[in-house]
Amino acid sequence: MANHGRRKDDAGVDTPLFDRELEHLPPALRWREWMARVEAVIFAAPEPVARETLLRVVGRDCNLDLLIEDIRAELADRPYELVRVAGGWQHRTRASLAEAIRAAFDIVQRGENLSDTDALVLMAIAYFQPITRAELSRFFAREVSRDVIGKLRRADFIASGPRSPQPGAPYTYVTTPAFLAHFGFETLRDLPDFEKLEDAGLLTKEHLLEDIPGVVSHRPEG
Repeated sequence: MANHGRRKDDAGVDTPLFDRELEHLPPALRWREWMARVEAVIFAAPEPVARETLLRVVGRDCNLDLLIEDIRAELADRPYELVRVAGGWQHRTRASLAEAIRAAFDIVQRGENLSDTDALVLMAIAYFQPITRAELSRFFAREVSRDVIGKLRRADFIASGPRSPQPGAPYTYVTTPAFLAHFGFETLRDLPDFEKLEDAGLLTKEHLLEDIPGVVSHRPEG
């Protein structure tokens, strides 16, 4: 049976219990109400919504994966969609309409002001995190400045990670959930496989260094 009881809140006020199960509704209407709840929670949230949060508004027997698939199917002809990023779910405008939105609101896409060097440092952090600034500098054979790190931090693409066991215990750097969300990754496992990129000849340390101004790549003779 549905629980229509009441409880005392922190202020001692008698309030009705939230009915997750909706057992008083026929199955089809119950499913529609769960769909509405889940979509409303995702729509209202400024960040991707975790599975654990969505489970708070549906019944114990609700198959959340099937429910979300039904929501996504209903949005198939809409200008926005439900996507899984940064470990949660979020409403996003379809990529095909991004240019129209930027033109309408005169938006400069975040990340467009990153230089090639900034982007390469961010990529190195993403693949090799946690990594210190000194390790990044050795990787690129030139100093990675505090300005570059600060720029990536202000963009909320990186944050301080655990301290390194190296002498002086320097901070390491790691990517953030905002990095995942911005680039459309659910987790870091969605990054292109580094070894496959190397095997395909698309990404090597030498190629990285070639794109860094002022860095001379020293290839072995032969």
